[in-house]
Amino acid sequence: MSTNPEFLEVNPLFARPGEATLAPRYTLGDTMMGPDTAFQIIHDEIKLDGISRLNLATFVSTWMDDQARRLYTESFDKNMIDKDEYPQTAAIEDYCWHIIADLWHAPEPRTTIGTSTIGSSEACMLGGLAFKRRWQQARRAAGLSTEKPNLVMSSAVQVCWEKFCNYWDVEMRLVPVTDEHPCLDGHDLADYVDENTIGVVAIMGVTYTGIYEPVQEIAAALDEIQTRTGLDVPIHVDAASGGMIAPFLQPDLVWDFRLERVHSISTSAHKYGLVYPGLGWVVWRSPDLLPEDLIFRVSYLGGDMPTLALNFSRPGAQVLLQYYLFLRLGFEGYRLVQQASQDVAMYLSKGIAEHGAFTLVSDGSDIPVFAWRLAEGHTDKWNLFHLSDRLRARGWLVPAYPMPDDLSDRIVQRIVVRNGLSLDLASRLLTAISEETAYLDRLDGPMPVEEHQPGFTH
Repeated sequence: MSTNPEFLEVNPLFARPGEATLAPRYTLGDTMMGPDTAFQIIHDEIKLDGISRLNLATFVSTWMDDQARRLYTESFDKNMIDKDEYPQTAAIEDYCWHIIADLWHAPEPRTTIGTSTIGSSEACMLGGLAFKRRWQQARRAAGLSTEKPNLVMSSAVQVCWEKFCNYWDVEMRLVPVTDEHPCLDGHDLADYVDENTIGVVAIMGVTYTGIYEPVQEIAAALDEIQTRTGLDVPIHVDAASGGMIAPFLQPDLVWDFRLERVHSISTSAHKYGLVYPGLGWVVWRSPDLLPEDLIFRVSYLGGDMPTLALNFSRPGAQVLLQYYLFLRLGFEGYRLVQQASQDVAMYLSKGIAEHGAFTLVSDGSDIPVFAWRLAEGHTDKWNLFHLSDRLRARGWLVPAYPMPDDLSDRIVQRIVVRNGLSLDLASRLLTAISEETAYLDRLDGPMPVEEHQPGFTH
């Protein structure tokens, strides 16, 4: 047996003569390898991955039906940016974001503008760029400096906003979450907003807890600031998860383009849009809110199509999968799927709340995501990182991690319920949590605390 870490010793078809080989890990091999051999090497290695259906850390879809898989294999070679070569795929992209604009109550959904993206992170980047460019244009027109723009958001914001501010030289102004204000709710917003504020980010489905930030209250606070100071600050709603939940499960909640101050909204299609990764969407309330100089125009079918993206070549297959789901499910189908996920989340959170060792931080009544912490005084022998490790050994990926900033000494554990987690599987999970908690409670001494890392997936 080779002990050289640069090579992987394999016998991929187990006992077939002549197939034992050393496969290089970090350099290109000198000779060709049979396709069956190459396939078997990788096929065997990925068996060491976790089971995706039991991954309750990720928001990303892990299941689609057989028809969707067939459509995927028929279209994974389509390049979304090549609208002249694939005009019907381009047209279907157009259908999708118009459907989403209508779902989010755009005043004129057929005449507004939007685009598909590689996940909601790119969509957030585009929303942030539109804010910065509009602010710069307004400042130049008024003969004012365009230095030191800032963007205001909760300290519980997703990391893509940190990247945006870093990459595009924007000051990141974080409003800390506290016990009294567990999310951005408009409280003390005037302390963070000034003439250099390009916008405020509101989150529909906070990554840490799954709760909605009250966009209507944030808008009201900005209305009051404008009345006092004249500052007109727009909102981008980061609805990576909630954008495809709220329209179906909380239709009366006002968070979207019904609020005039909301200029743009982004969502992740590969989360509760139910599509395989990676696809996102961003839509603007009206075309004038997206600066024209951010748009590139290409012709197709003798017409004109606007394009905007940070990526150029990108897959078109997921766009087709999104339209497949819009056709397949319709409004009622999406409502039923999302309601089923929320029912499972509420079932699980109720079981956690009744256990006695835990205190709920959220219950899954916004998006189907909830979090909990150890009950005060329950134990000094173990923490939630230890429980996460015990559950991982049984195949369940249930992350534990610290809350941000002012609550960083608080460790919570979180479950994301997606399409594919049945009530039966959920009951097995509750049993596993109960059994592993009982095991930890029986320990004679404390578990080690060194080397624990947050098992946290956005």
